[in-house]
Amino acid sequence: MPPVNTTPLPVVAAVIERGGRVLLARRPAGKPLALKWEFPGGKVDPGETPEAALVRELREELGCAIEIVRPLPRFIHTYDQTTIGMIPFICRLAADSPEPHPHEHVAIAWAQPGELKNYDLAAADLPVVGELNRLGAPRRT
Repeated sequence: MPPVNTTPLPVVAAVIERGGRVLLARRPAGKPLALKWEFPGGKVDPGETPEAALVRELREELGCAIEIVRPLPRFIHTYDQTTIGMIPFICRLAADSPEPHPHEHVAIAWAQPGELKNYDLAAADLPVVGELNRLGAPRRT
């Protein structure tokens, strides 16, 4: 078995709030974490800021434009062979954004905070849910 990568891979995640709900995206079958739900986002490319990575990833994955409202606390999560440095942000859709569409996911859902426990979330997203619960987010915006 190859060694676990202990240098955290920077990964961004968007908690997109709208009307008291947050956006979740379901990963495709045949990929790591197949059919798990997640807050959309992805890897930060070398030389890219986390904020720029988040804007790029949401445009690529969901075809939408976002505005970053504020960062959430960062944390480290280790999967079997990879350690990620999760960089989550509270976001909203930009005023001129198209509706999100699952270009790289199999589905999307707008969930109320109390419904998040009903989704089979990727393990790295669970601390984000905990932080949302701690903050009492999302708010109706």
